[in-house]
Amino acid sequence: MQTTPTPPGGAPVAALVLAAGGGRRLGGRPKALIRYGGRPLVEHAVAVVRAGGCPDVTVVLGAAGERVRATAHLPGCRLVANPDWADGMGSSLRAGLAALPPRAPAVLVMLVDTPGVTPAAVARLLAAHRAGADLAAAAYHGRRGHPVLIGARHFAEAAAGASGDAGARALLAAHAADIVLVECADVAVPDDLDTPADLARWSAG
Repeated sequence: MQTTPTPPGGAPVAALVLAAGGGRRLGGRPKALIRYGGRPLVEHAVAVVRAGGCPDVTVVLGAAGERVRATAHLPGCRLVANPDWADGMGSSLRAGLAALPPRAPAVLVMLVDTPGVTPAAVARLLAAHRAGADLAAAAYHGRRGHPVLIGARHFAEAAAGASGDAGARALLAAHAADIVLVECADVAVPDDLDTPADLARWSAG
């Protein structure tokens, strides 16, 4: 298991798992509760970020939020309800950023429907942050993907630009030249899980 040392007098990079989606193209099944590897996707995502080096985890819930709380095993996680989850990922990013611990130096944003992201990919982004990166993203054969890491000085701008399904896209576009791309194609897969065909492919894999 990878670990992230806590800076003297500081706090480790926080993880933010966005798990509010309703799974419209999956027949209305909340993405957080879709089974992957024998457990709900939200449990898998939390396990990945923790194994990668993020002990402090905030999870944003939306669709069937109470059922997720009752069903998924998420000990030690900060659970945030997003009543506006149907407006898109942007509202979940805003809700999650507002709930982060006050001294977090950065946040690693993880999407619940990217089961191919691994602890190794998370650890590489954290290493990039320790090396000085304030904005970083996993890259797959040179193309930016998820997860992404956002330094604390960008939190307000990220929240202000988060609308619809764009998430942090406005922030990343505004600072494209500053983003450190961390190649992860050898340790992770960027594909998300949006449709029944995606689910069948991941289940078969």
